Amino acid sequence: MRTPSFGSSSRSFDAAECSREPPLFAGAMLPVYLNDLSRNIAGEEMVEVTLELDDNSVVLCSVAPANASSSGDDDQAAPSSGFLGRSTSAASRLRRMFSWRRTPSERTSTSDAAEDQHHQAAVVTAREMMKMKAKMMRNKSTAQRALGGLRFISRSTGGESQPDMLWKLVEARFVVLAVDGLLSRHDFGECIGMGDSKEFALGVFDALARRRRLKTGRITKAELHDFWLQISDGSFDARLQIFFDMADINGDGKITRDEVQELIMLSASANKLSNFKERANEYASLIMEELDPECLGYIELWQLETLLLQRDNYMNYSRPLSTTSVGWSQNFSSVVMNKFLSVLLDNWQRALLLLVWAFAMAGLFTWKFFQYRQKAAFQVMGNCLTTAKGAAETLKLNMALILLPVCRNILTWLRSTRARLVIPFDDNINFHKVIASAIAVAVVVHAGVHLTCDFPRIARSSPEMYALIAADFKDGQPTYGGLLRGVIGTSGIAMVVLMMLAFTLATRRFRRNGVKFPPPFNRVTGFNAFWYSHHLLGLVYVLLLIHGTFLFLVHRWYQKTTWMYISVPLILYIAERSLRTCRSEHYAVRILKVSVLPGGVFSLVMTKPNGFRYKSGQYIFLQCPAISSFEWHPFSLTSAPGDNYLSVHIRTVGDWTKELKRVFTEDNSSTCVIGRAKFGSMGNVNQTGLPKLLVDGPYGAPAQEYQNYDVLLLVGLGIGATPFISILRDLLNNTRLEDQVDSNTEASRSDDSSNSFASSYDTTSGGRKKSQKTRNAHFYWVTREPGSFEWFKGVMSEVAEMDHKGQIEMHNYLTSVYEEGDARSTLITMVQALNHAKHGVDILSGTRVITHFARPNWREVFHKVAAKHPCSTVGVFYCGMPILAKELKKLSQELSYKTSTRFEFHKEYF
Repeated sequence: MRTPSFGSSSRSFDAAECSREPPLFAGAMLPVYLNDLSRNIAGEEMVEVTLELDDNSVVLCSVAPANASSSGDDDQAAPSSGFLGRSTSAASRLRRMFSWRRTPSERTSTSDAAEDQHHQAAVVTAREMMKMKAKMMRNKSTAQRALGGLRFISRSTGGESQPDMLWKLVEARFVVLAVDGLLSRHDFGECIGMGDSKEFALGVFDALARRRRLKTGRITKAELHDFWLQISDGSFDARLQIFFDMADINGDGKITRDEVQELIMLSASANKLSNFKERANEYASLIMEELDPECLGYIELWQLETLLLQRDNYMNYSRPLSTTSVGWSQNFSSVVMNKFLSVLLDNWQRALLLLVWAFAMAGLFTWKFFQYRQKAAFQVMGNCLTTAKGAAETLKLNMALILLPVCRNILTWLRSTRARLVIPFDDNINFHKVIASAIAVAVVVHAGVHLTCDFPRIARSSPEMYALIAADFKDGQPTYGGLLRGVIGTSGIAMVVLMMLAFTLATRRFRRNGVKFPPPFNRVTGFNAFWYSHHLLGLVYVLLLIHGTFLFLVHRWYQKTTWMYISVPLILYIAERSLRTCRSEHYAVRILKVSVLPGGVFSLVMTKPNGFRYKSGQYIFLQCPAISSFEWHPFSLTSAPGDNYLSVHIRTVGDWTKELKRVFTEDNSSTCVIGRAKFGSMGNVNQTGLPKLLVDGPYGAPAQEYQNYDVLLLVGLGIGATPFISILRDLLNNTRLEDQVDSNTEASRSDDSSNSFASSYDTTSGGRKKSQKTRNAHFYWVTREPGSFEWFKGVMSEVAEMDHKGQIEMHNYLTSVYEEGDARSTLITMVQALNHAKHGVDILSGTRVITHFARPNWREVFHKVAAKHPCSTVGVFYCGMPILAKELKKLSQELSYKTSTRFEFHKEYF
């Protein structure tokens, strides 16, 4: 018998061994389920069990529920505490009943053959007892609510539609795929909607064919309909039987270890888990060890069912929360009012900023419009002149403002001031785009009115009318072509052309290679084209100054206001770029470690420059002169501020990142996986041949303000988890520091009061330790590739190990595996549950953090956080693709007004 050993953080169980003693229960985990179910029959009458033994004698015994009071000397000797004792008491009493059938002389003188026979009989009897007890408890319990699994027709195959509608779809596919009215075995998966897991579908087909004793690999439409009715049956027992038959190839009602292994490999193939498939032999042994502790070499249907029913007892899975527990009913008017207040509260900063900006533009346009109505030139050109000049004034304002949102150092500094309470710094790029749109409108209006109205009127004006503006043209009345060839015309047209080029290549389709051109024109798309074309706007500012200096109708220098608008922002921007250049040279780093990770990701660990200070959630720019002397690319820091190194994780998705990986990992003279960056332990890197790497930063990001919130809800998609890894590291470091302070405080209690007072100071910082506002963090990482869990495996394991106070709650979600309850992932969840219960390690992530399948139910996640942290402020930080941001933002607004918990949403795209 395996003896459970309980640790402080997880329970682990010793390996099962085949002993000569009859086993008391089927696997170390099985009593967990039996014990839980036995609570449902507490107080019931004792169950009478009749056993017919080998010599045709009959034994009648009564088996009481696990929590019933025991009697008799033997019962007093039985374990009375712990779930093992309670769940095996009946089997233990029964085994002691059997002992009287063998006399002392028989027990000492029986032959080995007789012993084997008695042992085998006892083993079979014990298994039968467990079978009867499991069946009895299932019938009398509420376990049916846990039987929603083993769905062969899931959401991915259209399982949320009506059965009749689904059959019509299958019938339509049959018409397309069938040949001579017969559907091939290999087309069965595609026909029923399992085209993406054909190997698993073949297993289903073979199991159903064996039932009908079909020898051919093709079926008719009637047989397909019969198959469909079986796999879409709403009964759990029917689906369980099909699943069992998939493994029971010879149809003897018993599954051997090899058959379990084959079914595991089918499930791994369906979910594209290559590592899981490679370890199928190990996981088959794990299942047999759990369900066949008697070492009979097989398991039966009831054992598989019991394992499915008790899966959730192995792990502490999150449970959906009732929305009624955290919300209340509202009438229509209150819902409308709350929605209005929610939108207003969430967007008041943006609205205020846009309102001030819009009023500024309207004021400038109106001022310039009425100013030019008073000039003599108005008599010649009319409202065309006033409109063009009004648009020009807004254009000058916006050409100045558009530089400020990209002054990263200034914004990073302003984030730490009270300005963050009014200005939405997280939307700096969005505001930059809005201003660019306003510039485009102003350019169209200004240039369009000049070219189509003002210039023709000047060229065709009568001598009397021209006399009103003759002082502005020294060489006589200009022609239309002369106006275009002048300084004003050429500089204006050049600016329009350069702006059109820069704005076009900055659009999403061009920037993300959405537009395809044949070579060599394909070079005008992508990030490089966007980067270089954007820097052409520097020439636009030079042309703008020239254009504003040679204005018509304006002669005094203080009336030529273009330089007044753009000088200060331009100086700030030039200073910003100069600071970046100087700092990047000062912040040249040495590579400590390069790691090539699964999923097209590699990590760089580098020295931390002197004086480099940053906050968790911030990012840096990297430049590799060996690749390009101009390109800088941003990456979130995954190290914590307290670490003595810097680390980043980089996904190779573009030309620059692919080249960066190549120059740091490839070595033509070596066949090792990591070539140029040769290292043994941290810091022992051979720097010979390594290219130079420059660092610029750090720069502010939404996640850096995480310490302003009581609770954190961190959501990362794929590589979007990087800024939150730094936060988790920081929280872990703070936890360690608090533990050290607590231990120092305990030690100081034996000292005098003066020493105790001195020990309350943080000696490392020279002052009193600053308390941290953040109490708890909930981290949700959603990824498509199982290999992604290798990226931060060490961090997550360390957090799970050190977080004794339960501050950090981590959840992994793997979307490439079919949702929990799907037949294709059922065996994977079973193995996952067993392995986590026995070893405390998740089979997919390799950490103690449990991996869930499919996508999270975000509404349930928000309700759970709200119920757990009432009257708290929760900072919701998201980093990933824009598509999920809308849902998270909506839930943040909704739950802020349905619960006492306030959610504040922040987003960061990659």
